[in-house]
Amino acid sequence: MLPDLLAAAQAVQPRTVALRRALHRQPEIGLSLPRTRDAVVAELADLPLRVHLGSGVSSVVAVLDGARPGPTVLLRGDMDALPLHEDTDLPFASRVDGAMHACGHDTHTAMLASAARVLAALRSELAGRVLFMFQPGEEGFHGARHMLEEGLIDPDGPAGRPDAAYALHISATLPCGEVQTRPGPIMAAADVVTVVVNGRGGHASAPHDALDPIPAAAAMVGALQTAVTRRVDTHDPVVLTISRITAGTTNNIIPETAHMEGTLRTFSAAARTQMHEEITRVCTHVALAHGCTAEVTISAGYPVTVNDPGAADRVGEVAASVLGPEKVTEMRTPIMGAEDFSYVLAEVPGAMTFLGGAHPGADLATVAPNHSNRVVFDEAALPSGVALYAALALQGAP
Repeated sequence: MLPDLLAAAQAVQPRTVALRRALHRQPEIGLSLPRTRDAVVAELADLPLRVHLGSGVSSVVAVLDGARPGPTVLLRGDMDALPLHEDTDLPFASRVDGAMHACGHDTHTAMLASAARVLAALRSELAGRVLFMFQPGEEGFHGARHMLEEGLIDPDGPAGRPDAAYALHISATLPCGEVQTRPGPIMAAADVVTVVVNGRGGHASAPHDALDPIPAAAAMVGALQTAVTRRVDTHDPVVLTISRITAGTTNNIIPETAHMEGTLRTFSAAARTQMHEEITRVCTHVALAHGCTAEVTISAGYPVTVNDPGAADRVGEVAASVLGPEKVTEMRTPIMGAEDFSYVLAEVPGAMTFLGGAHPGADLATVAPNHSNRVVFDEAALPSGVALYAALALQGAP
């Protein structure tokens, strides 16, 4: 039987909101988040936790030991912001030029800190221990991997090897307080594709005396999309987007080079390997067909985020018990976004879960989504996240 965790979460809501807004005003990017780290440490200071700070990154790891033996449950909250100017007009909008908590990591951190407070008050009912993972560098900096390399889940680490691991991610396009997850793949692997097309510069009035790399680059975009539709099994989803092309300096010069950059999203190792080969082959030969050459670089990003089926089922059951069955929906399909909690789930059975943060009455089809400079999350969703974190810790491993 679970205690009334939602009421406990609502009781600490003023602290949750205060921390969230403090972090939102002073966002930090990447692996070094000294202000954010210090704010988290201060918020946890009066709790019976064993706190450890990262040596190479601004991570905070806190351990709550229960009253009796049992499993170890890891709960993750990421802390970093995005390089984006905020245009929300919120009274607590970012005061840091070019940085914004546009993905809601400020809410994740605040919810996890308040979950620690709720669980500390229920320590006598906790079997085992809780490992609170406050993580920097999720937005492309592999922060979770760095924390694993620093011994986060090692047998002789802060809390030993966890038996289960859970993370929540707020979404501006889901109804407030709704919980969504699914077994198996839930988020994609993400790789960065960079192509440099080398030609020969010249005067724009005499293209026959040059080797123009721009038509070659343009032809590559279409050829790459054809490769996705004609070379990859349609039941193994792939998204390849060329999102940036740069070349030239002015209207009457054919440049020597053109640069392309994009992202590759896949859900299987087979499709990922195949597309690495296809991208290299297509770009190399299209360049040659235009008399140019191509340098192709594919930088491996986050792996596929895969939920353990038992852990995903546990999230649904616990969320229904704590928040009500009407608040729980199974995701029909995974999404092509990527998440570095994938590194943790590759080592520990667990689940990534989405929490709705849309304001009541918002048109979910047009509302500003995560990563938008205008995204706004409803703070009424935070008690649901706090309660769910706490419930998952109390329920132990699946």
